[in-house]
Amino acid sequence: MKKKKVLLAFSGGLDTSYCVKYFIHEKALEVHTAIVNTGGFSEEELQKIEKLAYNLGAKTHKTIDGSSDFYEHIVKYLIFGNILKNNTYPLSVSAERIFQAKALAEYAKAIKADYIAHGSTGAGNDQVRFDLGFQLTAPELEILTPVRDQVLSRTQEIDYLSKYGVESDWGKSKYSINKGLWGTSIGGKETLTSNQPLPDEAFPSKVEKSVPETLAIGFEKGEITSVNGKKTEPVKAIQFIDSLASKFAIGRDMHTGDTIIGIKGRIGFEAAAASIIIKAHHVLEKHTLSKWQLYWKEQLANWYGMFVHEAQYFEPVMRNIENFLLDTQKNVSGKVMIKLHPYHFEIEGIQSEHDLMNSGFGDYGEVNKAWTGEDVKGFVKIMSNSVKIFQNVNKKQ
Repeated sequence: MKKKKVLLAFSGGLDTSYCVKYFIHEKALEVHTAIVNTGGFSEEELQKIEKLAYNLGAKTHKTIDGSSDFYEHIVKYLIFGNILKNNTYPLSVSAERIFQAKALAEYAKAIKADYIAHGSTGAGNDQVRFDLGFQLTAPELEILTPVRDQVLSRTQEIDYLSKYGVESDWGKSKYSINKGLWGTSIGGKETLTSNQPLPDEAFPSKVEKSVPETLAIGFEKGEITSVNGKKTEPVKAIQFIDSLASKFAIGRDMHTGDTIIGIKGRIGFEAAAASIIIKAHHVLEKHTLSKWQLYWKEQLANWYGMFVHEAQYFEPVMRNIENFLLDTQKNVSGKVMIKLHPYHFEIEGIQSEHDLMNSGFGDYGEVNKAWTGEDVKGFVKIMSNSVKIFQNVNKKQ
């Protein structure tokens, strides 16, 4: 009798390694594994993950290269919107999961899998993101989640794998690291508290440079087109900026937020490229967009980021917001100059042919060129009318 197939979202970590063995020995399934690389893995790391999948007993393993699509469909709009969850977190991992779920579901259908599976626990956001992505993209596939369903501890998983001769340094790792194009999240002992910071050892990138360096990012219609004067495509630009700024340990922080499942959650992260690009893009927008463009962008971008975080990427309103954000970028072109320091950076300035400071109407705080003092007196008098009327009618208050 032909075995039924399951496609497992495989990261090479403890949870997904357990899933491979569980499906083979307890469910008698033919296991196929896949990983969606959204720009966070090196070729060496991907080869290591593939080797582990086969050693565990996977029938096939697939690396799905999703870096360009991930940028085009999600990261681009996170930049356009200058999106930082709770003014802190650039959605480094949460933005990836729904995209990865979609890609995995499409691959599961392509190989005619009977089931699709992930190794998420029942205590985090990823279980919702994967489940929802799978349901909306491949509703005909049953979702299997043994780690969540069995409420397993790390010790139980390690013991189970040991029974089948799978030994690794599972117990030595203090932190859970998730790396992608848009940043790296770090979970561990201190993130379960409200008062303890992550130690330096928890962050993958260390300070390697102490002498400040300058960086110039070129934008055309909101998208990165050059770094330090050299033309490049956005994904490569992000990766290059990250490699450069990570040597200064830029982009470290802790984020506390509301999870999809209703509890508060705290994680550490490092997102050197995302931190710099969002700030640089925002400063360029301050020079090139109108007051009300900036205002309404902020309102809609906040909603967009919240919906991405909460796995609502497929909600139709997201396409409406994307169209709005895209339309606002027509004049967001120019160069932004940045100086890198250990643990921080500073925006030195911008150059743009659309810079509204170069209007010729006047220099703020210095000289007016397009109006007179008498014009201002009349403007202020009319501007004060509504408040004067209110005060006159409500004198007793």
